[in-house]
Order: sequence, then structure tokens, then C-alpha cells
Amino acid sequence: MPSAPDADVIRRIEDPGCQQMVGYKTRLDRDTGECTVTLDLEPRHLNRHGILHGGMVATLLDVVCGNTASHYFDPVDHAKLVTVSLNINYVGAGRAGRVTATAKSAGGGKSIAYVNGELRDAEGQMLATASGIFKRIRA
Repeated sequence: MPSAPDADVIRRIEDPGCQQMVGYKTRLDRDTGECTVTLDLEPRHLNRHGILHGGMVATLLDVVCGNTASHYFDPVDHAKLVTVSLNINYVGAGRAGRVTATAKSAGGGKSIAYVNGELRDAEGQMLATASGIFKRIRA
């Protein structure tokens, strides 16, 4: 059976913990290192005002930036790392539909990577931006 056209390029990342609890989907382009995290909003993702909870925003941006940093360090084996710092600017309110987080590497060295991320709603409106610092951990 032939594989999907993007099967060799797109890596779907499955996390048995937080990803399963929250319900987001993670895709990483092996060629470009671009990561995309999507979440279809449900009532459990919203705060008491009916707006996407800030903790959910932070989670999505940490995941997308972290996976981008991991690819920066090791495009083949997806390096292990930890978040050193994640600064988030909340600029809009998500209420319904799908939100999408994207990130791009801004550089780094052998053990530290700098990544910038964005979270947008289905109409393309900016909901939040992030800048993160990630440290590679070697086993």
C-alpha cells in the first residue's frame, strides 16, 4: 500500500501525556523544521468568560516552540530538551473553532536554541506570540 504523499516529510508527534489530555495535534516538517500544533476548541479549553484559557495558549506555544527547537538540534532523531524560558504576549481572544500554533527557530548553539512562535485562530487573527529558550539535554 503506498504511503501518503507527505508521509516521508511530515512527522506526526504523539505524546501519551499532555497531548492526549488536551487534544492537540502536532506535525513537524522534516525538511524545513516547521512545526504546527492545532487544537479544535471545546468548552474544556475555555475559561469562565468563554475565552481560550491562557494556560492552554501557553501549552500550545510551548509544544510548538519546543518541537521546533528539538528539530534545530537534531533533525533526524528529535533531540530531548527542556524549556528554559517562555515569554508569551496575549493579544487576542479565541472563542471557538480551530487554533493553530506555528514556530520558527531564531538561532542558537550546541545546547541552547531560540524560537519564536505564534498562535492564530481559524480566520488568521493573532491570539498570542511567544519567544522561548530551550536547552538540549543529553542522556
